[in-house]
Amino acid sequence: MKKHSLVFPGIFKTEAGGELKDITLSYHTAGTFSAKSKVVWICHALTANSDPEEWWPGMAGANCIYNDEDYFLICANILGSCYGTTGPLSINPETGKPYYRNFPNITVRDMVKAHDMLRRKLGINRIHTVIGSSIGGFQALEMTLLLPDVVERMILLASGCRVTPWATAFNEAQRMAVYADPSYFADIPEGGIEGMKAARATALLSYRSYEGYNSTQAEEETNVMFADRAASYERYQGLKLANRFNAYSYVVISKAFDSHNAGRFRGGTAKALASIKAKTLIVGISNDMLFRPEEQQYMQQHISEARYVEIYSTFGHDGFLLESEQLTRHIAEFYLNHTKSHIK
Repeated sequence: MKKHSLVFPGIFKTEAGGELKDITLSYHTAGTFSAKSKVVWICHALTANSDPEEWWPGMAGANCIYNDEDYFLICANILGSCYGTTGPLSINPETGKPYYRNFPNITVRDMVKAHDMLRRKLGINRIHTVIGSSIGGFQALEMTLLLPDVVERMILLASGCRVTPWATAFNEAQRMAVYADPSYFADIPEGGIEGMKAARATALLSYRSYEGYNSTQAEEETNVMFADRAASYERYQGLKLANRFNAYSYVVISKAFDSHNAGRFRGGTAKALASIKAKTLIVGISNDMLFRPEEQQYMQQHISEARYVEIYSTFGHDGFLLESEQLTRHIAEFYLNHTKSHIK
């Protein structure tokens, strides 16, 4: 995929009342865009970048269901992130210094508002499919609600229509870990890194499953006294994230996660979901600890003619990243049943 960057001059007003000046949006595309293109807008999850060929192998790229021969693919890095789009480590034009903790609170709707600015700038008037998982699913749902006459199909994977107290509790536990690192308050690029390592270790417990940990992290030595394999895996994952992300973006995006409520100012979630016109596929993961299947089933019950399927993954919630064979089969079947645009 090719990486691009656009600057949008002017003031970007956030839903919570904050302001950002001259935001930059980083995004990747694959294929050649024309008025006849089948546009697939991929919404990435919490700490991913805008290159799905990198983090979604088996789903995006050559010989995958989402390839540049059949579709024009686009994925935009979310507002608040650290992969080129304006975020806490970006320079604040008003001060000449990075925002750090002064970056304004943003919501999922702010992320989607930025996506829509990009869509209009690129002249995309029809979106064949918007697809997302986890917080990417939040974005996909918001795009569908914001653009009812643009989005033709929506695919939600391991996601929901409103953040649950359970998910918010996990997010707050992660933020508490970051705040416990004094360096976070120093407003330096590496601030809060040790806290973010601990936060990532906490997050993994909701991303994976009992079966997954027990099958992959069991001690090989029969007579081991102090089990460490799973512990070392947690430390490794914390370090891995610390090498590519920053604590300020982590806090900002996790708060945005907690903002998600498709029914806010729309008369509640049931009414909002009932207004959706896009052909919809919803995929749940049976042992997903973060987004229980009943969340996806609720959406299916309130979106007209939505199709719900459930898969199993040893990896739990992270199955949306790894179960490409199962996902491809269900998405292909969904497309086969909806080969024509429903928008007239």
